[in-house]
Amino acid sequence: MDHNQPDGLSQAQLAAMRRSLTNGRGALSRRSMLRATGIGALTAGGLAALTSCGIPPAKREEGSSDADDRSDQEKQLAFSNWTEYMDTSEDGKTRPTLNEFTRRTGIKVKYTEDINDNVEFFGKVQPQLAAGQDTGRDLINVTDWLAARMIRLGYAQKLDASLLPHAYANLSPQFRSPDWDPGRAYSYPWTGIPAVIAYNIKATRGRKVDSVTQLLDDPTLKGRVSFLTEMRDTVGLTLLDMGKDPAKVNDADYDAAIGRLQKGVDKKQIRRFTGNDYTSDLDKGDIAACVAWAGDLIQLQVDNPDIRYAIPAAGYMTATDNLMVPAHARHKKNATRLIDYYYELPVAAQLAAYINYVSPVAGVGPELAKIDPALAKNPLIIPDEAMAAKSHSFRSLSSEEETAYEEKFTKLIGA
Repeated sequence: MDHNQPDGLSQAQLAAMRRSLTNGRGALSRRSMLRATGIGALTAGGLAALTSCGIPPAKREEGSSDADDRSDQEKQLAFSNWTEYMDTSEDGKTRPTLNEFTRRTGIKVKYTEDINDNVEFFGKVQPQLAAGQDTGRDLINVTDWLAARMIRLGYAQKLDASLLPHAYANLSPQFRSPDWDPGRAYSYPWTGIPAVIAYNIKATRGRKVDSVTQLLDDPTLKGRVSFLTEMRDTVGLTLLDMGKDPAKVNDADYDAAIGRLQKGVDKKQIRRFTGNDYTSDLDKGDIAACVAWAGDLIQLQVDNPDIRYAIPAAGYMTATDNLMVPAHARHKKNATRLIDYYYELPVAAQLAAYINYVSPVAGVGPELAKIDPALAKNPLIIPDEAMAAKSHSFRSLSSEEETAYEEKFTKLIGA
């Protein structure tokens, strides 16, 4: 198999996939304290699907036409999501916002928590998509880099803007036009996922840590620093600290960032590269400061007042998880109506109060305050203008760039 072919998986990308399954953000829950078991094992079928040369990587024409949509005749849709990524009643038996959508529209939602990792999920659905078949899913939720790949391959359907009045009106400017889906023709974000700096103020003896420079160069932190195994977050924050824009990164900039991180490894400033498992070490103070995901910190701070976070002056990285309608889905209109429903302010507030990640819905603050005033004031859920202005995203990479960049990052972290 030619690993350099468009959208094929190189050995470096497979290594990155395995990292993500055992250490990356996908290895634990979006509310990582709750989803600590059962994740990290890739099914043999999924791995075979990803590595088999029998799956054509070439771009297909965009999926089903409106004439194929059965929404008007069949009041139903199938929605695949991550675990612990939907509001649930106290007894765990119902999902209030989904139930309200069905009550209001008559559309029944088959809701399945069958996304544990982006690559694993892609391996599950790619054979059907490549063959021009319905996956049995009308709505999926995938991270931005995979959303970009699916759009590039023709595996996603364009959304009908006329069915998205709330989404169009209420989408935060921060998320309106990513380079991989300008104008949000194919996708709308479910959440934003910031990567910031966290520290245990007891472990730092009262000192604030708010820059990558401190993480890499402060001798008082030597051996008590961790970075993430997610390449775009770790390298992106390092680029920002170097005065470079991750949205415009070139090979020379990337290599310089890798070189800077390598020095941190060589002088043993960096203790290790982690996924969500940094949370335990940070909580105990074994890690004094690290690169962290915002949703984890909200959970950690509930039980440990020593956990602090900082937004670097140079800026921070944000990824998104995104709702999309797969090619050949049979209930596109129904799925699009559900996307729009989650951009209604009261509904968006209820979701944000449960999952504790950045809401992509502008103006949700007052509604969230009715549920929990403290959450409404938390900039890790509702960024203020100053914080939103510091948000950066890694640019879309070509297949060749992704292969080369992952190879270098894999070597850096010793995966």
